[in-house]
Amino acid sequence: MPSPNTPPSPQPWRLSVAPMMDWTDRHCRYFHRLLSPHARLYTEMVTSAALTHGHRTHLLEHCDFEQPLALQLGGSDPAELARAARYGADAGYVEINLNVGCPSDRVQSGRFGACLMREPALVADCVRAMRDAVAVPVTVKCRIGVDDQDDYADLQHFTERMIGAGVETLVVHARKAWLQGLSPKENREVPPLNYERVYQLKKDFPDLCVVINGGITTVDAVVEHLRHVDGVMLGRAAYHDPYVLARVEEALYGVAPPPRDAVLRALIPYIETERTRDTAFKHIARHILGLYQGLPGARAFRRVLSERSHRADAGVDVLLAAMDMTHAPLAAA
Repeated sequence: MPSPNTPPSPQPWRLSVAPMMDWTDRHCRYFHRLLSPHARLYTEMVTSAALTHGHRTHLLEHCDFEQPLALQLGGSDPAELARAARYGADAGYVEINLNVGCPSDRVQSGRFGACLMREPALVADCVRAMRDAVAVPVTVKCRIGVDDQDDYADLQHFTERMIGAGVETLVVHARKAWLQGLSPKENREVPPLNYERVYQLKKDFPDLCVVINGGITTVDAVVEHLRHVDGVMLGRAAYHDPYVLARVEEALYGVAPPPRDAVLRALIPYIETERTRDTAFKHIARHILGLYQGLPGARAFRRVLSERSHRADAGVDVLLAAMDMTHAPLAAA
């Protein structure tokens, strides 16, 4: 480890890790790739305005080891999204994904995210513009509905418009979004999951690649969902208990899970390189806190990282000290 990237999969969306704001940055993605050679990884959402007017080099930064890697965009202006998609494709991303699922107030105020489910014609225009601009796949991530959209027909209609615009892969978070009255966190937990509605979507549109997302935390759940849809996207479970990615790799691809210590030792060259770039160790350490979740020493491992990674000179020495805690007989005390 690290090993070369695996050959392109005939089922590229079979397993993926969701785009998560403040979480799936390039450090997180490098770590996740060490655990999962096959998973399709996604950036945090980047607004088309930020790419058009901001520091593109920084916003699009990634390394080849993260591939296959998709860029998620937020926006609602077709021309601006087309430019942003082109920047992403030119930077080497293998997919451009449009966010039509985020319910935060900030996103709504910018007229993108989940509120766009009410405007399928506009989303279709955005998709067409992006598809005309790039050769890589343009996909959409959405909810099963928003607010009072309780009828499956609304999701059907939205899907029909996406297919008409050329979408071949649709990622569906199997919850509605409440645009008023619930926080983004509550929107990930309060609206009930409705997996059957996503399964029905696949039955009604058999040629569409349907990826299911939302509340999926175990290997058994991943395997069960794949009986009904084409792909599974893991979210918070892959972040808080990242070793689940290794377990899913074994179940889906027969890849033996690497020892956790081996994963961290493979991360050391990356940490050393990043430290030469003045990247603070804390920005990497926060993503690995859950690696020993449920094992003896996990609490001590987290404590060492949490208490020492903020030091200005923190680096590999802190990681090794945290790893030592997982072998100490009384580490979990």
